[in-house]
Amino acid sequence: MKSSIGNKIKLSVFGESHGAAVGCLLEGLPAGFKIDFDALLVQMSRRAPGKDKTATTRKEADIPEIISGVLDGVTTGAPLAIIIKNNDTKSHNYDNLRDNPRPSHSDYAASVKFGGYNDIRGGGHFSARLTAPIVAAGAICRQILKEQGITIGGHIQSIGNVCETSFDPVNVTAEQLEGLSSKLFALNNPEAEGLMRKEIEDARLEGDSVGGSVELVALGLPVGLGNPMFYGVENVVANILYGIPAVKGVSFGAGFGYASMRGSQANDQMYYDENGKVKCYTNNCGGITGGITNGMPLLVTVALKPTPSIAKQQKTVNLETGENATLIIEGRHDPCIVPRALPVLEAALSIALLDLLSEEGKL
Repeated sequence: MKSSIGNKIKLSVFGESHGAAVGCLLEGLPAGFKIDFDALLVQMSRRAPGKDKTATTRKEADIPEIISGVLDGVTTGAPLAIIIKNNDTKSHNYDNLRDNPRPSHSDYAASVKFGGYNDIRGGGHFSARLTAPIVAAGAICRQILKEQGITIGGHIQSIGNVCETSFDPVNVTAEQLEGLSSKLFALNNPEAEGLMRKEIEDARLEGDSVGGSVELVALGLPVGLGNPMFYGVENVVANILYGIPAVKGVSFGAGFGYASMRGSQANDQMYYDENGKVKCYTNNCGGITGGITNGMPLLVTVALKPTPSIAKQQKTVNLETGENATLIIEGRHDPCIVPRALPVLEAALSIALLDLLSEEGKL
């Protein structure tokens, strides 16, 4: 099982949802960087369960314990190891899933691949619980990026059929991203929150779940970051984003909107601004051309599927008897993963970009 990613900045994730702890090893960080632990905890709180009606009722403190690579709050250059203990587990809720796999979950495929030895409790190593250490690692990477003048942020683009105001792809600001970066329900238009919450609550009351999408932005990236053909910025960013549970779509800039455009509409025409910098009037490319950053805001849209663990009765199979079966899933699950996924995706983007910068000697 491969649970690591990156070249110069390498992240390895370990643990299971109902094991003693989850954690990660982050290698390649520069020595001498002072970590802002309060800012780190803000990001952990945004992802933590049990804090909002839109999330699972499982309660975890999610306080990361750094056991290596930091001395007196400053990175030493050694591998940075983080553990986050699991406390609120109810493993008995998963007893019947060994033989009755959940539709659209990893249960069946993992059972075949690992000969039935995979940890089924809470989804084991496939659980979104494993995103907690990713947020911790990404929060540190995000702070290092900020020191380099690079700002990461995002917002909830849609939940179910409810959409909110998108970022201005040309004029999004660092101040706008910073204002969103501490919010659980991060929205450009706060008036959309009530409608989104209703969409989630309606699904929850029906024993169902709902998906959605988020928009991510990185500002301040240098021109020329990325290496075509297979190590372009899209390749590297999409690679880590698809490692986040529930992610089913990643697009850059206009994304699939390009399919209905003509070249005259799609092309980002260029000009020199008042400071002599090359800019574009539009940003359909999402800040990337030829796999390389072009100085415009890096814009990524991510689609997340509905949580597969729902209370409604579903059709499945019984792997022990070889017969068709029905399943009612017990336990505590998110009716919508989107609000908690946003800080995870921001963290993943931060890790990918720091790796790219480090590899090209731009740190």
